[in-house]
Amino acid sequence: MSAGSVLGSPWVPCPEHVAAGGELPAGFRWSGLAGGLKPGGALDLGLVVSERAGTVSAARFCDSGVLAAPVVLTRERCNLAALRAVIVNSGNANAATGEAGLAQAARVQEAAAAALGLHPREVAVASTGVIGVLLPGELIASRAGDLAAALDHDADDFALAIRTTDSLEKRVELTVTLGAGAVRLAAQCKGAGMISPRFATMLCFVQTDASMAAESVDALLGSAVRRSFDRISVDGQLSTNDTVIMLANGASEVRIEPDSDDERDFGDALDALLRTLALRIVADGEGARRVGRVVVRGGGQDAVERVARAVADSPLVKTALYGADPNWGRVAQAVGAALPGSAPLDFAITMGGVAVARNGAAIPFELEALAAAVAAETVLYEIDLPGEGAEAELFFSDLGYEYVRINAEYTT
Repeated sequence: MSAGSVLGSPWVPCPEHVAAGGELPAGFRWSGLAGGLKPGGALDLGLVVSERAGTVSAARFCDSGVLAAPVVLTRERCNLAALRAVIVNSGNANAATGEAGLAQAARVQEAAAAALGLHPREVAVASTGVIGVLLPGELIASRAGDLAAALDHDADDFALAIRTTDSLEKRVELTVTLGAGAVRLAAQCKGAGMISPRFATMLCFVQTDASMAAESVDALLGSAVRRSFDRISVDGQLSTNDTVIMLANGASEVRIEPDSDDERDFGDALDALLRTLALRIVADGEGARRVGRVVVRGGGQDAVERVARAVADSPLVKTALYGADPNWGRVAQAVGAALPGSAPLDFAITMGGVAVARNGAAIPFELEALAAAVAAETVLYEIDLPGEGAEAELFFSDLGYEYVRINAEYTT
């Protein structure tokens, strides 16, 4: 088994000091229950808590102008450096619900805090589901005691409870061997639609039993998020609820000092963990068949970023990927659209290892080879622009009939 395949993707190499699988981080408990938000008795309420006082934390949220009530409440009313627990619901986003939505989120937060014996500022709230429907906070609050009573050292039900249209499991457990000793690192994630660079319709909860400063957790999480969840697109649509929260409780008694080799190595493990989950989100894009990776190189970070995002978000590129259509002109169109006023643009395009354009024009290539390359489960798009020194990378899913069906019937 190759290093990349340990984490499920050749695009995410597994660091030598990291082993996939094994036990969950010590000192955490999880639970998941059916609260009645989703039909058929499906799990839709989740709780994760650190058992240790002194737990440190960090968080990142979406960049939308329409933020859901749980995001607003957690950002404004929690101590983001010292969280101990997160209560999560699926089936209802509690977004665009105004002051009433904030009141319902606060009711859930306070009930969870009371059930756990914590201060409300130590309990974050997260939601995912339909936008514009007021959260039944009283109903969820009434189950807080049951969630607390069901807490166990097993994250299975929690990972299921946070899902909406997900069809693939999105959780990873790692053992990280550092100079100071071994620590465990885990995360549970959800997301399949409304996925765009600058986050996704996604929730991700990370736990480690390493002992770290809150400033280190914040810096490492921010860096890993920029290389993972900020680098994916399913449909180019920005969510209202995106939340990533990391908890570090020190239960392993292994201390990671700031600016140390251990901190660097732990950061590499966290980076691999979140990139793995980000790619699973893309692979689970609603109705998706294939995953694309676009890498753009050239002079000027702004230009390469704009081109990468244009290709990853293009419905023409995505539908061609879905149908394994070797129509590289759709990629060229997206490149040009991202850089208006730059004609004649000197660009080169390679798809699945087959070079199709150079110096801004088509070059001879074997159509059969290109058709076979774009029919693979994963397809690499490489684009070269004038200049050098800058590079941007994004991962994206295709777009097909099933995506339309799922989203046409989302509330019905």
